[in-house]
Amino acid sequence: MEFEAVMQQLEALGKERLKKMYMSNGAHDPLFGVATGEMKPMYRIIKKNQPLAEQLYATGNYDAMYFAGVIADPKAMTEADFDRWMETAYFYMLSDFVVAVTLAETDIAQEVSDKWIASGEELKMSAGWNCYCWLLGNRPDHEFSESKLSEMLELVRNTIHDRPERTKYAMSNFIYTVGVSYLPLHDEAVETAKAIGQVQVKKKFLNALGNIEKAEAKGQLGFKRKYVRC
Repeated sequence: MEFEAVMQQLEALGKERLKKMYMSNGAHDPLFGVATGEMKPMYRIIKKNQPLAEQLYATGNYDAMYFAGVIADPKAMTEADFDRWMETAYFYMLSDFVVAVTLAETDIAQEVSDKWIASGEELKMSAGWNCYCWLLGNRPDHEFSESKLSEMLELVRNTIHDRPERTKYAMSNFIYTVGVSYLPLHDEAVETAKAIGQVQVKKKFLNALGNIEKAEAKGQLGFKRKYVRC
């Protein structure tokens, strides 16, 4: 499928209800409002296609940018490519569920995520922490440095309450993911969650400890997903 055909197909799949929902979460025009599940038949035809992914991502259209992540070839992307994508990821559904997810399928994922976490910028930090969540939930424990992850838990413990909104969500998710998917630091993640308590984001409260306990009760400790991208 060529670029124009993909854009026409996405527009045809758009629904006003979903467009409004995406906009309530931070998306803005241009967008069509396409359900992510509706993109799977298109992916089966196109497979990975990095040049097309670049064209779609450059449109600034949320649905096209999301689909770019679906068909991207992560191993064909450099650190500069991910930085470029990150610069135009204007809200968390792009930073965390397109850029971070795509990055998580590369060999440079931790290196790039570390730089984003250290940037002090809300969505970069959010993407960096969330990329670690995608990694921990997919890759074997031996691919990670236990001491490094322990230091990251300590960083969360010391700074989460002062971080921007989306970064708080990502850091809380990091505690949960370490506690569930990285067994060597399960106990430390639990202690970290206890130490920080509930984390307030506007009128909501994030509860990493409660989520870890629910997962443990369901026998989900050690969970690893087969794929990062669906």
